[in-house]
Amino acid sequence: MTAYPHLFSPTTIGRRTLRNRIVHASMSTHYAVGGRVTPRLIDYYVNRARGGASLLVTEPMAMLHWQTLPTRPAVLSDVNEGELARWADAVGGAGGLMLGQIQDNGRGFRSGFRNPGAFGPSALPDDLSWTVPHALSIDAIRRMIEEFVQSSQRIQRAGFAGVEISAGHGHLFHQFLAPRSNVREDGYGGDTAGRTRLLIELIAALRAGCGTDFIIGIKLPAEDGMDRGIDLAEAARITEQVHATGAIDYLTYCWGAHGDTLYEHLPDLHGPRMPYVDRIATLGKHAPGVPLGALGLITDPNEGERIIRDGLADLVMLGRPLVTDPAWGLKAKQGREAQIRYCVSCNTCWHMINIGRGLHCDNNPRVGAPDEADWRPEPAAQPKHVVVVGAGIAGMEAAWVAAARGHRVTVFSASDEAGGKTRLHALLPGGENLSSIYDYQRLAAERAGTVFRWGERASADAILALAPDHVVLATGSTPAWPAYLPADYRGEGFFPDLREAMADLTRRTSRQQGTAVIHDADHGAFTYAAAELLRARFDRVVILTERERIASDEAMVTRQGVYARLYRKGIEIVTSVRPLASSRFEEGEVAYANVFSGGETVITDVALLTYATARIPDDQLAEPLRAAGIDVRLIGDAWAPRTVLAATSDGYRVGMEF
Repeated sequence: MTAYPHLFSPTTIGRRTLRNRIVHASMSTHYAVGGRVTPRLIDYYVNRARGGASLLVTEPMAMLHWQTLPTRPAVLSDVNEGELARWADAVGGAGGLMLGQIQDNGRGFRSGFRNPGAFGPSALPDDLSWTVPHALSIDAIRRMIEEFVQSSQRIQRAGFAGVEISAGHGHLFHQFLAPRSNVREDGYGGDTAGRTRLLIELIAALRAGCGTDFIIGIKLPAEDGMDRGIDLAEAARITEQVHATGAIDYLTYCWGAHGDTLYEHLPDLHGPRMPYVDRIATLGKHAPGVPLGALGLITDPNEGERIIRDGLADLVMLGRPLVTDPAWGLKAKQGREAQIRYCVSCNTCWHMINIGRGLHCDNNPRVGAPDEADWRPEPAAQPKHVVVVGAGIAGMEAAWVAAARGHRVTVFSASDEAGGKTRLHALLPGGENLSSIYDYQRLAAERAGTVFRWGERASADAILALAPDHVVLATGSTPAWPAYLPADYRGEGFFPDLREAMADLTRRTSRQQGTAVIHDADHGAFTYAAAELLRARFDRVVILTERERIASDEAMVTRQGVYARLYRKGIEIVTSVRPLASSRFEEGEVAYANVFSGGETVITDVALLTYATARIPDDQLAEPLRAAGIDVRLIGDAWAPRTVLAATSDGYRVGMEF
């Protein structure tokens, strides 16, 4: 008997029965190569079906003649003749139904430059890239609809159960729906009925061409946050127009647009959990009788159960959580919630696909592996003794994987707890979910028999006394002392690095008068979460950086959220400047100069100066251990200061190498 009877109850969508309410929401993987469906792409979806998803929506597919992106699975062409059927059959064999996603970016572009081949409803610029599309003629619109239908018929013949029309996110259909981007004077513009006409005609053509057994779902924009865009009232009117077709089998909604609100379609822990569910339920009332999908920062099975139990929606649509753990549903159903690797809502997945690396995850180093769902490592051929130094997320990943393979693993941790600097980040605004990384790792390591030596800073002698076969140094890194600060003050605590400052501030809640200054030479999410905490404790917060912007190393959607929060909280951001050694620090003054003009400015009443500088690997143990003949592996920041993704990936890789 499952603890989630509503979440795991069957339901009917169109003429198809789903075994439960869990839907894999569309996530781009970019695992197709040259438009071809690859084994890794198929494995990705099969593992999510095997892990409990009953309905799986693909990433956007190449269904139009102008869609030539090589990472989109090709449908209109003959490139995947046979592969589409293999894909659908494999997912069906694992208990899932496949839907292909119908989508086109239109003028929407986010690659840092303009898209010269874009089409759209009107020759108006994209709000991010300023791409001006070629306005589609009526004949071109009709051809587009025909090609969408032809492609849908092709995947139907291959065994796909239906399609989902992605009509939000600021993409082509959204551009037709919004007055901001549609100023057409023909039948595809004007009032709500005119702007919705493209969708209505596409839905009718799909139903006529694919029949009544074919699922047609749609994702509509709810609130895009843009001037002359879509608000809840307009979304309700659009919903009524779509519902009137009588041809929609399910409905869901998304937030944000292809502009300064893009980040709203991927909410994180800087806001409430499940931020959109109640509004989705309200909008769904304008389409009575149509099954409704809930989405947006739903990460826990209890949340999914409540959504179905309380009648807020009929389907729970999960994107990022199923990237992190494809067996999310299976583990929940079996009462193994503690073994779920939970999504940390960091949006690294989005970032990786948009920089051309393909889908990766901070909390799942095995995305796309053939045996990914509910994976357990194979036993090692010859058990060894592995010593791991450092209980941050890199070391903990290495420890649990190696121990699960049958190795005898000992972990030295200078702290009394797992997590390292990630544990500190988890205490800052928006960082809560990061705790799920090291919580999972510790439980997995303990189940596998790992021995922890908590509160013990490892020395070479202590390590050698254990006579290990391998040593993994996951000892992290330390922010460099800034050249502009007096060397005499180093180690005296007058100028703490940002980690030290946060470790102190998270232990107390008192406010302090004056200004807190952060020198940002790191550009990671930790810095801006720290700035928010500082703003709650100090009268004023100023961020200084040599770069022309902040959060350069974060995903665009993360960076947008950072800017929005910092500006709303009155945190000052000063770019293209460097702090000066001529500052009168003892008088509470920090001077900085513009890196281009040299012009100087002074901040007075400084109560705290802290810094996030380039980090230096703490790898001092490597040389004496190697000199003693020990095999030493450096991972995470001890190899080179990088990201959460690099830390867990390094740990997994090393744990599998022994």
